[in-house]
Amino acid sequence: MAEKESCVGDGESVLSGLAAPSAGNCGVPQDGLILTPLDSSSGRVVQPFPRSPKLQRKTAKAAQPSQEQLSRCLEELQAEKSKTEAHIQSLKKRKADLCRSTEMRKQQVHESFENMRAVLKQDEQAILDSLELDLKKTRTKLDQVLRNWKQHQDQVSKSISSTQRALSSSCAPEEDGKGQTENLSPKKPDASEKEIRLNEERFERLLKMLSSISKSLKAQLQRKTLLLDSSPVVTDRHTCHSQITVASEGRAMFFSGSARSAPEHPLQFDKVCCALGSSPITARHSYWEVDVRCSAAWAVGVAYASLQRKGRDKGAKLGRNRNSWCVELRNRNLWAWHNDRHVVCHGVGQSLLGKVGVWVNYDKGQLIFYNADTMVVLQKFSAAMTPVFDRAHHQFTEPLYPAICFLKPQENQMWPNHLEFCDLTTL
Repeated sequence: MAEKESCVGDGESVLSGLAAPSAGNCGVPQDGLILTPLDSSSGRVVQPFPRSPKLQRKTAKAAQPSQEQLSRCLEELQAEKSKTEAHIQSLKKRKADLCRSTEMRKQQVHESFENMRAVLKQDEQAILDSLELDLKKTRTKLDQVLRNWKQHQDQVSKSISSTQRALSSSCAPEEDGKGQTENLSPKKPDASEKEIRLNEERFERLLKMLSSISKSLKAQLQRKTLLLDSSPVVTDRHTCHSQITVASEGRAMFFSGSARSAPEHPLQFDKVCCALGSSPITARHSYWEVDVRCSAAWAVGVAYASLQRKGRDKGAKLGRNRNSWCVELRNRNLWAWHNDRHVVCHGVGQSLLGKVGVWVNYDKGQLIFYNADTMVVLQKFSAAMTPVFDRAHHQFTEPLYPAICFLKPQENQMWPNHLEFCDLTTL
């Protein structure tokens, strides 16, 4: 290893990897490289090119901030501390205001329900008072009839006693006519007695009315929660079939027998009599209603923007493809459709629907159709559906649009002519 050692001082070995100078030439530069010898007495390494004391003082001075810099830094930190404290106080105030506002709203809700309970209590008391008054009147009449019968009973009892005395007496009953029994005519119940009773028919009507009010109240209380998520819906005129006329600021749609004289739009349905809403459903929860009273055959639902617009095949019809869901009234039968599969909607009475409510929970892939008058669920689509529908398409993958469709009714029925998105902002 003689080639990799440097001869310094008494021959100690230093960093290897450097070529050693030839014998007798220790410390002589080789290839322009100058090696600083070790201080053999101290054993410490001397830095090559040691910094001068002046340069060291200059470097140390540069490393230490000046008084002006320190003062400026202190001011900035104090300003930041003040801003942070102010922001913390603002957040604490917002938190306190939030709690106070929530308590205020709770109190307002409590007062609203207290008012409703007070109205119900007053109405209940009024009905109870009415029943009590009816009872008093009936009892008064019955008491009068009862007194008449009591008097008759007393007279019969007296006649019996008189007759018994006459039978037991030895005196002739014909003397001076004294002791002769009085002929008492029998008393028959008056026909009016049967009419003395509580007004049962009125009471039954009252119970039916209260039951109807209770159902309606329950429906309205349930509906008010959905109305909190209501969103205005207007029709996209570019999607309307040429025989659909839009009115009422875009909410009402009329079917006309003749087509509009306008150039066909790329988004327009050309064969199926459909229309879509102008805006996609972007809120997490969304609810709207469609007035269907003036239509004999219709479909109400939701659809992706990718729903086919041209042609008459299943790709363009609501519920007959994976891109749309709907409830459909045809021949007075209500069905729920998706992916060309359908089920009968239950909870519908003999009377036709007045309004259809549509509620969407986009994040959870839920879609519910309601009878908006009774809040009875017509059909629910979700990821936990029965296997009648394709579950894989109940996690919505595209923005949804409200959709309506006019259907052809039976021959003996008039062609449907009017559907309308309800204005829920005025409620």
